[in-house]
Amino acid sequence: MAEESHSKPDPPNDRPRNDLPRNDWPKIARRIRVPLGFAFAVLYLWLAHPTWAFIGLGAVVAVPGLLIRALASGHVRKNEALATSGPYAYTRNPLYLGSLLMGVGFAIAARSWWIGLALIVMFFAIYLPVIRSEEEFLREKFADFEEYARNVPKMFPRLTPYVHGDANSGGFSVALYRKHREYNALLGALLMLAALIAKMELLTR
Repeated sequence: MAEESHSKPDPPNDRPRNDLPRNDWPKIARRIRVPLGFAFAVLYLWLAHPTWAFIGLGAVVAVPGLLIRALASGHVRKNEALATSGPYAYTRNPLYLGSLLMGVGFAIAARSWWIGLALIVMFFAIYLPVIRSEEEFLREKFADFEEYARNVPKMFPRLTPYVHGDANSGGFSVALYRKHREYNALLGALLMLAALIAKMELLTR
């Protein structure tokens, strides 16, 4: 999965392993979210009971998530500037919002309450702590983050774009899209869709 945010703060940790304070969980969550995602994919395919109708309904939710992620990746310059243009003018975490929509869409396509429950647990246990940690980093690194945070919601977007000086004038950059390898999200979604269709065909034989 492509990186989710403006930056990836991960300061060195020289504490004893048997004395991990609570604020170390975001670092742990950041490290395990990718392997956990692969494990979840296996569980997903095992529990999924897709039909064409639910795959279509899920796509209605997942495709906007893919588009949001793609647009956001072309506006973010990690550790260099605070992204406030494009989707970032509506929500502080468009990449996470896109991932959430994709997850909900694929949960619908799978037609499984267990997958929906697992998605909720992962979001609150893994992604919310990571978001908080990343925003703490941004608050320290960029002096204008506080004003930005007061005007732009953390997750669900505002109706009108936030205008922040000339920072909103930057357009979508294909080079940034490629740099962040956001095309991997599209490839992963297509592979998962193909796997769902294959399982559906096996179940109907």
